[in-house]
Amino acid sequence: MGGLSVSAPTRVSRATGDSLQARPRPSNITCKILMAVTGLIFAAFVLVHMIGNLKVYTGADHFDDYAHWLRTVFEPFLPYEGLLWILRIVLLASLVAHVWCAWLLTVRGRRARGKFRRKGLGIKSFTARTMPVTGAVLLLFVIFHILDLTTGTRPIGSSEYEAATRTQSYAYDNLIASFERPLVAAFYIVAMALLAMHLAHGLWSAVNDLGVTGQRLRRIGVALSGIFALVVMVGNMSIPIAVMTGAISKTGAS
Repeated sequence: MGGLSVSAPTRVSRATGDSLQARPRPSNITCKILMAVTGLIFAAFVLVHMIGNLKVYTGADHFDDYAHWLRTVFEPFLPYEGLLWILRIVLLASLVAHVWCAWLLTVRGRRARGKFRRKGLGIKSFTARTMPVTGAVLLLFVIFHILDLTTGTRPIGSSEYEAATRTQSYAYDNLIASFERPLVAAFYIVAMALLAMHLAHGLWSAVNDLGVTGQRLRRIGVALSGIFALVVMVGNMSIPIAVMTGAISKTGAS
């Protein structure tokens, strides 16, 4: 929501009759910083998550071992799935803060604009103007993704879903079974395209809102944001495409 101008409502002082500006709480600057920080947390997560998912190309054994390792890492210092739950709590808190601040800034922006709407913004502002839409779709995708590959909840999860045990993970077979469904694979691909749009603008806005100034640095920020978004999109899209084309499959597992 970088560059959003929001006017605070006015109130009149009974003592002097002067018009005073009522400061919104939290302030718009606070909201922007919170969105920037939580956005960077999400960006780091999707990159690491993509790298982990790409291990599917190393075969079933390696991928399942990796998924099992995530549940047992740092034992006995942490309990079983301890690290995963820490990450889930951090991501959930970040999600609540990110969505809440986005909602506040959107509402304040609409109040400030009133009935007037800016026109002729062009294609350059397309990703900025569609941030609320891509964000909402991505939120739905996250819920779908959890029900599909984390909990295997029917009817969203595959009928072949098998939950992990203390000694074994079935992440490879679960992933293949999920993406063998054309509609699920297509939804995943579309979601990754929207994620790239959201990341490209969101990362640039985060860098801007955290105080990076200067024309050269801003150009570098735009370029790096786009490259990051493209890498994440291509890497994640390649997996359902590989499943649908048979490049990776249960029968072809190594």
